[in-house]
Amino acid sequence: MKGVINLAVKKMIDVEKYTQDGEVGSEVEALFAVTIPILKGILYSLNRDIVNEIGGYDKISLAMLARLYREGDGDSGICFEYAVHDAIVNNNPMVLERIETALAKYCKIKGGEPTSILFGVEKTGALQLIDSVNEHLTDNSLLLTGNKGQPIKLKKHIQGVVNAFRKPSEREKLPSSINGLWKADLFVGRAEPDKWIGTTVKINRGSIESARGLRLAIVPARHSMNDKIELDDVKNLIICPMPYDRSFVEIFYRGWCVVKQFLNADAKLPKESILPYSDDRFICKQLQDRRGFTVLEVIEALEGLRQPHLFTIEKKEAELYSENEFQHIKIISAPTSFK
Repeated sequence: MKGVINLAVKKMIDVEKYTQDGEVGSEVEALFAVTIPILKGILYSLNRDIVNEIGGYDKISLAMLARLYREGDGDSGICFEYAVHDAIVNNNPMVLERIETALAKYCKIKGGEPTSILFGVEKTGALQLIDSVNEHLTDNSLLLTGNKGQPIKLKKHIQGVVNAFRKPSEREKLPSSINGLWKADLFVGRAEPDKWIGTTVKINRGSIESARGLRLAIVPARHSMNDKIELDDVKNLIICPMPYDRSFVEIFYRGWCVVKQFLNADAKLPKESILPYSDDRFICKQLQDRRGFTVLEVIEALEGLRQPHLFTIEKKEAELYSENEFQHIKIISAPTSFK
């Protein structure tokens, strides 16, 4: 990410930009939509040393993923983060309405369509690099923290935030108003006014932590309970629950269960008592039929099953800068909002 993060190794990679042209309609299409980021989250959370021994992420088949995957406490949280990001940039109406309210009502950020930047920092040993921070931020991009004073120009501090994530000793070098920004999972905002807020995504509401620089906390709504967006004055965070009943969070958990049961069954369709619903079994059957293909190939195939004419795809080359030689990274998928 030239001009943002001063990293040592440069590599040319392919970038595929997906632009949504229509809304997802049916429940099956919604399940396909969340299955894609869930698979990405599990793939990129694998132990880096094991991935390197195999030869990279692009060598891992669905069948191999089932054997490599080791359940961890944070797995669903990583996938929930991917799913929320994916839902925002692809204009999922169930999610976008909530983000719109948080930005306009609580942050006074109005103008263009809401969008999200997945913060590309190493987490749990994996490189979570879906969007290029450099592609979305400009020299005038402002970070709103909810505190008094002038907004921070975000782009010039990205290197410091990355350093702070990796080394606690670097955190004191950040401006005091954003010395907790390294905890951000997303930058949510609007590209047209070029204003952003540091966002934490937690699948467990009790895990929310305040930090200087964070302004928005996205969590699942509690089942059958009030999902009102509210300001937590103590934590200086806008708490934004994602809708549950027959909505985004319920679809996410269904997709999570489908993928998890599929992997637990050695990348095969589980018996009907484990996965009884026909829509879930249909999704799982689509995965089973592709168990011999790489996860990245399957993700590409599932993109086409979301809905006919849902995306247009633009392909181009870009430079990737990193501290290490990520020879297995060949493609970055960058979903974007409506044209």
